[in-house]
Amino acid sequence: MTLNGLRIALVGPLPPPEGGMANQTRQLGELLQREGAQVRLVQVNAPYWPGWISRLRGIRALFRLLPYLAELWRVTRRADVVHIMANSGWSWHLAAAPAVWIAGFHGIPSIVNYRGGEAEAFLERSGALVLKTLRQASALVVPSGFLQQVFARRGLRSDIVPNIIDTERFQPRGTAQNACAHLIVARALEAIYDVGTALRAFALIRSQFPGAKLTVAGTGPEESALRALASRLGIAGAVDFCGRLDREQMAALYRSASVAVNPSRVDNMPNSVLEAMASAVPVVSTDVGGIPFIVRHGVTGLLVPPGKPEAMAAALRRVLQHAQLAEQLRAAALAEVQQYTWARVRQHWAAVYAAARCGTAGQARPA
Repeated sequence: MTLNGLRIALVGPLPPPEGGMANQTRQLGELLQREGAQVRLVQVNAPYWPGWISRLRGIRALFRLLPYLAELWRVTRRADVVHIMANSGWSWHLAAAPAVWIAGFHGIPSIVNYRGGEAEAFLERSGALVLKTLRQASALVVPSGFLQQVFARRGLRSDIVPNIIDTERFQPRGTAQNACAHLIVARALEAIYDVGTALRAFALIRSQFPGAKLTVAGTGPEESALRALASRLGIAGAVDFCGRLDREQMAALYRSASVAVNPSRVDNMPNSVLEAMASAVPVVSTDVGGIPFIVRHGVTGLLVPPGKPEAMAAALRRVLQHAQLAEQLRAAALAEVQQYTWARVRQHWAAVYAAARCGTAGQARPA
């Protein structure tokens, strides 16, 4: 199926802030437009108007929801297909679910592109409501085998279309080597991403690599606690909490890195891991959720149990001390990440859109 001329209502978040699903929404919209598709973005996280409303918890959700629903209603009825970027929690109930039902009302096929490593827990809490809505969609698409298994256990079939990585932006730095070990963590500073374990692991390796430094790229409610932890561990002077970076800044950060560390306790298919792989940066990650579906232990990265700084430090030592291992991980990761390029992913989306248009909205999709 050609994408040229296809009218797509793309529903999802956009930066700012920079983040996994927001960046994927923006990138997918840009790439579809290059293919000639007529993409109308319906932003679920549009800025509050007036701006002071953002300070009023509870009420502010209503000020965002009503304009969103109006725009959704207007754009959806003029689309050939509605592509909904979905996540767990309130974003599902307030953004994704209304898009499915409004598309169905207009008789337009909808594709739920479900993301997020917390899907299992969310479905345990709200499964009946979520599954009722999903059965109104024409297709359920997930980025990894991990989420496919989560939904299959609840009787729903899903198709896998992986995340897209811009290998023109995220690419190896060349032949220059770092003068000292530079570790990076590119996750939000939230409890589920457990940046504290990365700090503890970094403290353990500093005795062998006294010139090593750690950059933490992200923001979130745990920042103050993490800064205090770095001080207690005696590593504050070697840790840079640089905040959230845009795409170009992140690409430059990867090119300066020796190892990318992913300490999360819950995960699906983090862009930060794939971007590191595309940048030829060895990855040391926890083995939770969907991570083992994209990183093969000992081949394209090293995997350790969550919440184990000693195990993480041991894996980091292996990469930093053994140049041949690091080079093998880089080469294998570069080859692996080619499946996430637009040239490959484009074919998947074209097939999904074609199938959705040939089917009927509201069709149940049993596993």
